[in-house]
Amino acid sequence: MTAAGLTLRDAVAEDLPLVVHFVATLAEYERLGHLVVGTEADFGRLLFGTPRRAEALIAEWDAAPIGFALWYFGVSTFAARPTLYLEDVFVEPARRGRGIGRAIFAELARRAVAAGCGRMEWSVLDWNAPSIAFYRSLGARPREGWTLQQLTGPALNALAAAQGR
Repeated sequence: MTAAGLTLRDAVAEDLPLVVHFVATLAEYERLGHLVVGTEADFGRLLFGTPRRAEALIAEWDAAPIGFALWYFGVSTFAARPTLYLEDVFVEPARRGRGIGRAIFAELARRAVAAGCGRMEWSVLDWNAPSIAFYRSLGARPREGWTLQQLTGPALNALAAAQGR
């Protein structure tokens, strides 16, 4: 997609350093930089390996990279349809307010509809009021009554090692 200086394009293998950069920049903004451990090789396997586990697009303004989105498809068993899950989206702060985020979300919505998805989902930190306001302006609403759960690190490994216990 291209419009008034903005280009949205699928990421290619040569974009791996850029993906790592945007992930790290987003993590710093979210005060979670200490959690970033993914390398270019890791993202290469994720985005371009077999099987491909995720997809990404790069946002450019006048050919300069200014943002990205990374997503994958999950499943809604109740609807028996795929779900586009947006893992990360980021636009450089100096470029915000130009419709870039809205264009990224519109592009992902088109892809979700084309893939037969019943919904698009993503998480947002509860303190991130500007992003929440932006999402509300798109028509997004919180998923009432649900909380996100996580198994990571030692707890994940311990459960994986358990044999029916």
